[in-house]
Order: sequence, then C-alpha cells, then structure tokens
Amino acid sequence: MELNYYRRGDYLFPDLIIDEEEVSIGKYGMLRRTFLKENRKNWYQSMMLTERKKTSWHGRHI
Repeated sequence: MELNYYRRGDYLFPDLIIDEEEVSIGKYGMLRRTFLKENRKNWYQSMMLTERKKTSWHGRHI
C-alpha cells in the first residue's frame, strides 16, 4: 500500500480519505425519527448533533 503525501509549508501530510457509507434507516427508523421530532424534541436535537443518529433510529440505544 502506497500513501500519497501533500506538502504544507515544511511538512508532509498523508492524503487520507475516509469513506462514509450511507445508512438506510428503513420504514420503522423513519417512524421513530418522526415520533422523536414531534414528541421528544430535546432527545431528537441531541441525536441530530451527534453520531448516535446513525444507529439510534433503529432503537438499539434508546
């Protein structure tokens, strides 16, 4: 595996790219999201501001 580097000033930094996969939440995940948005606004806002939203719509962490 060969890494590419780019120069910034006197330093070389590795050219790293992180792949983010699109997460499908499905029918019940969308229903849960709607419920939280309408009835649990604080919980919904905190989930939107964190990465937990990717798994929490499925009901695993709630």
